[in-house]
Amino acid sequence: MTPDARPLGGLHPMSSLPEARRTTAPLPPMPAWRVWALAIRPRTLSLAVTPVLLGTALAWADGAARDWWAFAAALACALLIQIATNLHNDAADFERGTDVEGRIGPLRVAAAGWVSAAVLKRATFACLGAALALGVFLVERGGWPILLAGLASLGAAWAYSGGPRPISHSAWGEVFVLLFFGLVAVAGSHWLQAGWTGQLALAPWLAGAVVGLPAAAVLLVNNYRDLEGDCRAGRRTLVARLGRERARAIYALLMLLPYLGVVALAVTGENGGRPGAWLALLALPLALRLVRSLGAQPPGAWLNTHLAATAKACSLLGLLLAVGVML
Repeated sequence: MTPDARPLGGLHPMSSLPEARRTTAPLPPMPAWRVWALAIRPRTLSLAVTPVLLGTALAWADGAARDWWAFAAALACALLIQIATNLHNDAADFERGTDVEGRIGPLRVAAAGWVSAAVLKRATFACLGAALALGVFLVERGGWPILLAGLASLGAAWAYSGGPRPISHSAWGEVFVLLFFGLVAVAGSHWLQAGWTGQLALAPWLAGAVVGLPAAAVLLVNNYRDLEGDCRAGRRTLVARLGRERARAIYALLMLLPYLGVVALAVTGENGGRPGAWLALLALPLALRLVRSLGAQPPGAWLNTHLAATAKACSLLGLLLAVGVML
């Protein structure tokens, strides 16, 4: 075997994979760093970063003391949990035979034969272990509410793809995203900075819904794209239950309803509200364009681009809102 063909980091030859689990013809080796870059799905990581930024900005805008260490640890935990979720999903879908020939979504590294499921699972638990270690520091700063939020987040990272009834195979996936990439992440980040002074605040929960709803739309596009394969594999996602036409209506709600939350944040609160929140309306034209384009052509590989654009729209909305509330 030449050096270029040597397995890297648990990689194994494509010929050793069961036929039913292959997604493509045998693929040439790839540098380990590129394989792991594909495995962590960097385009999804902004969905973990944005709610931490927003919750922190909201607390600081409301007068909380700036705890940079808590902010950095919360951001690292969010990224580690998101990466762990992605790695476990890659491994679990491969083992279930979900990533099969004809899938139009991005290449998954286990199904491509670049990394074994066992190696992906070890990396998953390494990420979760690092998040747990950082979580001890965060619990010391934020107390029992952070303990509950952290344990729930770690459990959800595993339950999304693991167990006999994974969340990703059910119609509850979008609810999972709204909860953990919106409400819990924003409110938890706000709590780390504001503590008990913000215990009755509605704003972090409202802001959590603002970024959580379009984050759920990202998953909906993913399942909209993969509908046929999901149905063959027995996955009863929300799109599989509703069909594409009604799924497009849900997508429109998930993308546009957050802007009512932006208005609410702009006009409510002390001293006449947070007028800087209006800045987030600059993201509305992109959301409208994405809503119109979802049903403009038959499903195909173009939905990969649409999914990435939906994630960008979510992040843009959250970042503009974070900047706006600080003005």
